[in-house]
Amino acid sequence: MKKEDEIFRLDKKTEAKLIEEIKKFFKEVRDEEISDFEGTLVLDFFREKIASEFYNIGVSAAYRRLHEISEDILSILKY
Repeated sequence: MKKEDEIFRLDKKTEAKLIEEIKKFFKEVRDEEISDFEGTLVLDFFREKIASEFYNIGVSAAYRRLHEISEDILSILKY
């Protein structure tokens, strides 16, 4: 198992909910009924191709925030 597989693993309840949301989207937007299997394929596609981009955005945002906080902490140094 690759490291990113662990990062983007979902519990069964969350995965089932997302698959239902994907199926709902296809029905509402495309007027197309898809199966659970097809919903799983779409979810896997997003997990493989897109999720890492959002993960990296989150990591970068956290890094920037931690950098800001560390600057604030350094401002209370006494000389």
